[in-house]
Amino acid sequence: MAVGTPPGAAVRLRLDLAYDGTGFSGWARQPALRTVQGTLEDALATVLRTSPRGEPAPRVTVAGRTDAGVHARGQVAHVDVAPDALAAARGRSDRDALDVLTTRLGGVLPADLVVHRVTRAPDGFDARFAALRRRYAYRVVDDPAARDPLRRAWVLWHRHRLDVDAMDAAARRLVGRHDFAAYCKPRPDATTIRTLEEFTWSRPADGPDAGLVVAHVQADAFCHSMVRALVGASLAVGEGRRPVDWPHALLVGRRREGGATVVAAHGLTLEEVAYPPDEELAARAERTRARRGAHEVEGASAPGAGCCG
Repeated sequence: MAVGTPPGAAVRLRLDLAYDGTGFSGWARQPALRTVQGTLEDALATVLRTSPRGEPAPRVTVAGRTDAGVHARGQVAHVDVAPDALAAARGRSDRDALDVLTTRLGGVLPADLVVHRVTRAPDGFDARFAALRRRYAYRVVDDPAARDPLRRAWVLWHRHRLDVDAMDAAARRLVGRHDFAAYCKPRPDATTIRTLEEFTWSRPADGPDAGLVVAHVQADAFCHSMVRALVGASLAVGEGRRPVDWPHALLVGRRREGGATVVAAHGLTLEEVAYPPDEELAARAERTRARRGAHEVEGASAPGAGCCG
């Protein structure tokens, strides 16, 4: 139990998980659709025996919701569990209850969804709001000789040879705190101001991504379709259809119409979610919940400039 948790109170657990998004209709639970959240929550309900004991089914909070077809190697979630549910999951085993829970989840979950670790979350931990940053990779193959059918589910095939240096130069101009309205699908009452900490393109010569064209994209958070729109703008530059300064011009214009194409989901993988030290978790979560204002945008000329609502 986390420090400071009253006896009998729910225990917050951190789940570190990975999944192949091919067979899922995204993260969020949806009626009659196979989703990561729905599959995970159903497995937790089975292992924790919540229904036979008359308890509500577990509800999971995730660091970052992924769209249909997007993969995750370093996803993080949390769930609040009653102590007696943990005891029920442990059964007669003399092993640590969370080790048993991890093992039993592995026996219930399908092969395309894996929970690597279940740990007791420290005080103040919130998988979504306490996160410092999310890091994604997008993988493309533009060389027929490097095209591997065994990687087709997580690497985008692109028919045109790409100028990676031009793509990288264009991407680096987008780093910083900006209003990314031109790269996000609008949602009511949702801000599109984000801090893009890293956006690079490379063609690795060795390692597991050798022969691919790979984007590394890191931010405090991402709005809907942001990464795939950033990749779409980069590909237009890499093909030579757009100049290197075009993605930045889109950013400054803050208009989605006539902008970047949102590329296919299957090339995108959530690689990592990072958190601050334990003693800073609660403060980080509180700050994240506060709405980002237009004055935070680099280069904003007035308090109202760039606000997207």
